[in-house]
Amino acid sequence: MKNLLSKDYLYQTIFGTHTTAGRRFDIALIYAIVLSVLVLFLESIEYLANNYGLWLSGLEWGFTILFTIEYGLRLYCSPNPWRYVRSFYGIIDLLAIIPSYLSLFYGDANYLLVIRLLRVLRIFRVLKLMRYISEANMLARAIVASRRKILVFFLVVLIIATVFGALMFIVEGPGSKFTSIPKSIYWCIVTITTVGYGDITPTTVLGQIIATLAMLTGYSIIAVPTGIFTAEIAHEMAQQRDLRACPNCEKLGHEREAYYCHQCGASLENEPDPSG
Repeated sequence: MKNLLSKDYLYQTIFGTHTTAGRRFDIALIYAIVLSVLVLFLESIEYLANNYGLWLSGLEWGFTILFTIEYGLRLYCSPNPWRYVRSFYGIIDLLAIIPSYLSLFYGDANYLLVIRLLRVLRIFRVLKLMRYISEANMLARAIVASRRKILVFFLVVLIIATVFGALMFIVEGPGSKFTSIPKSIYWCIVTITTVGYGDITPTTVLGQIIATLAMLTGYSIIAVPTGIFTAEIAHEMAQQRDLRACPNCEKLGHEREAYYCHQCGASLENEPDPSG
């Protein structure tokens, strides 16, 4: 029992995944997180809250106490508790338990417990998925690289929506629920991005023509940000490639992790075959 409560054993179990106990702990933790969020979802349903509210509240507090104990153990066994508190997972772990205690003073604060879902991100570490972080970073770099082009695109869309919205306000007016230019711009943005919600519709022929043009504009421009993002991803993928040549066939463009040529199958570490 003393060994189970030692800091070293707790650290290997709670923070590590290379041991059987650590892997089981993290998987059990993920199940507990998902179940706690499911309880929160069920509690938001009026029928279940009225009939089983006491049970659901008890389960919610049970999970909160469990996660509070877990957070305390992490602080206890961590070699550098303050570093853990300031880390990404440390902040998420703390935010996962604070809403329950805030709900004692503010009734609706417990719905912030949905933050607990962010703790499921630990599954990347449990299932050894960190190797895919490089691909995620590539997507992030593509988004950052295309931010200015996409920003310009959104500004153009906003200008188009403003023009169409102003025209609809002039043509339709309050009689068709186009009570102001901002509301007309809202209608245009909804129309461009989808096909409208049906809460505001043009009734005049000219208004319907403008609405048709807005819909066609939406279909025309919807592919623009996709093309921008795709081009940036292609650029990032090209940069990810190693420019070393195959020693046998001199083919360029191999991945950095590649061991064999994707054209002739020769080892990329070997010297060229003198026989050709």
